[in-house]
Amino acid sequence: MKKEWQFSYEDFDSWKELSEEDQLLVQKAFSICEDAYAPYSEFKVGASMKMSDGQIICGSNQENVAFPSGMCAERVALFYAGSNFPDLEVLTLCIVAKGPFTSIDKILSPCGGCRQVILQSEARQKNKMRVILVSQNDYTLVLDSAKDLVPFAFI
Repeated sequence: MKKEWQFSYEDFDSWKELSEEDQLLVQKAFSICEDAYAPYSEFKVGASMKMSDGQIICGSNQENVAFPSGMCAERVALFYAGSNFPDLEVLTLCIVAKGPFTSIDKILSPCGGCRQVILQSEARQKNKMRVILVSQNDYTLVLDSAKDLVPFAFI
């Protein structure tokens, strides 16, 4: 019997159609994206997270000449939050990118390692984590749960 995997998401022509709260997350992610250390790939990624206490935590990708010793923006932000605020939940994670690895109209999709970390972070907090993905031309997807990023997760 053939079955199909389905997930739900909202899409927007621009992140400027989102709520003011979500727009702030996108702005913060784009701002921290500028601070990414990406001298080798020139591909900058920014992540911002709205925490359950209202604070916003950000992270940018950090490359290293001893590849793959760098770290993706999503993991920088999630590991920082997990280390410093283990009792807080991540309500929403926003990811943006700038650079030559993808065309401007394509949504950045987190790498497999980041997807697993995002999913495990959601499982650890026992509540859904919304995920906002924004392309370089502002096209935006909003997923209700990290589970929508990993259809056959082993968690």
